[in-house]
Amino acid sequence: MRAVGIRTNGGVEVLEELDLPEPVPAAGQVAVRVAFAGVNFAEIQHRRGEFGAPDGPGGVDVPGLEVSGTVVALGAQVSGLEIGEPVAAYLPAFGGYAEVVAADVRFVRSLRTEAGEADLAGAAGLPCVFPTAFGVLKDAGRLQVGESVLIHSAAGGVGSAAAQLARELGAARVYGTIGSAEKIPYAAQLGYDEVFLRDSFAEPLAEVTGGRGVDLVLDPVGGPVREQSLTVLAPFGRLVAYGDLGRHEQWTASVWDLWKGNRTIAGFNIGDLARRAPERIGAYLAEALRLLAAGRIRPGVTRTLPLAEAAKAHELLETGTGRGKVLLSLT
Repeated sequence: MRAVGIRTNGGVEVLEELDLPEPVPAAGQVAVRVAFAGVNFAEIQHRRGEFGAPDGPGGVDVPGLEVSGTVVALGAQVSGLEIGEPVAAYLPAFGGYAEVVAADVRFVRSLRTEAGEADLAGAAGLPCVFPTAFGVLKDAGRLQVGESVLIHSAAGGVGSAAAQLARELGAARVYGTIGSAEKIPYAAQLGYDEVFLRDSFAEPLAEVTGGRGVDLVLDPVGGPVREQSLTVLAPFGRLVAYGDLGRHEQWTASVWDLWKGNRTIAGFNIGDLARRAPERIGAYLAEALRLLAAGRIRPGVTRTLPLAEAAKAHELLETGTGRGKVLLSLT
């Protein structure tokens, strides 16, 4: 089968087209013929070596955390899915940049819901980013109806998803920050009340909130952005860290500042959730597919490239020139 993978860590040049054997689903797995694969920043970290050197079969790792496609084989002890069924799948161990993947059935959901059937292209951008958005808002962020939210990296995949889900969950005001002015028109389409440049967000945010600040900040950036975000929290506000796009040095906060200022810092990591509470990811994916089929959310796909152009997709995310969701097509 066709695939794109890495034999060593490095820049986009280490991504190479490969011919690999098709995986056979083990017990509790299904084989999915991939139509589309979502591209995520964690796959760039994977390629760069932040998760370690390639250690897959033959020393080859295949990136890719989320796919949509059709079930082509069932492993033992699998029920509720049929061969030929359209599905979306989260792949915590990667593998999505390939024509066929073996996916843990706990992270696979049918595109057929009570609200209708989601399309394959739209569904491919959901399995990683929407459960992450649900997790940072509901589980780590404890968002309540009527509260306000600030979303850093507002035009990215998770940011685009979180902006929509925050409204679904009852947020009264949703603000965003972006890295460059060129992304303002795109971010504005996502329904933010205000969008600010990330390097100078604190003062205009204080102005529009009357000095109160916001109840919840979602931060995948880290470094100075994370530190400054603590200063814009309303009383009992929460800051959720779920990434380090800026590749900053480890940042620490003073417990004194937290308890003196009625502030909370929480964290979210979907990989840890997949190991210790996998049922949450499956439930959030099912809910996202239902909302998509009902027309309540948009997948935010802005670019679809052929599998052979995986390096170009990585460049878009790594340089910050992309926006929304980028897909790889295997059809």
